[in-house]
Amino acid sequence: MQISEIKEGTVLPAREFTCDNVQLFLYNAVLFNAHRIHFDYPYATEVEGYPNLVLAGPLIGDWLHQCVDAWLGNDGQLLAMEYSNRHAAYVDEVLTGSGEVTSVNAAERTAEIELCIKNAKGDVVAPGKATVRLAGCS
Repeated sequence: MQISEIKEGTVLPAREFTCDNVQLFLYNAVLFNAHRIHFDYPYATEVEGYPNLVLAGPLIGDWLHQCVDAWLGNDGQLLAMEYSNRHAAYVDEVLTGSGEVTSVNAAERTAEIELCIKNAKGDVVAPGKATVRLAGCS
């Protein structure tokens, strides 16, 4: 992929993500995140009032990163990324990551991308932004 192929409005392929309770437990173990809403179903639902175990916010950010990384392949690199968790997401919920190029700087071979993870209802769970640089010449 060359920078000349990327235009404002270029859409990144959508990606679906689902996390089960084992993946969530292992992810939080790596983070040393012992908050009970991520592994203790009775606590999460009965005490905190969530409908299921709550996904860790950094996992959502990792999925946004994966959307960009899969789109770039070996043709570029992620320079910067930011995101904000806005809604809780839960075990076994299907989430969709997507993005759209909002600006291109051909001289610097960079592009800005608006990203988001949405739930099945269409709520934006986490909006984000990324800056990428395409490899090679334009």
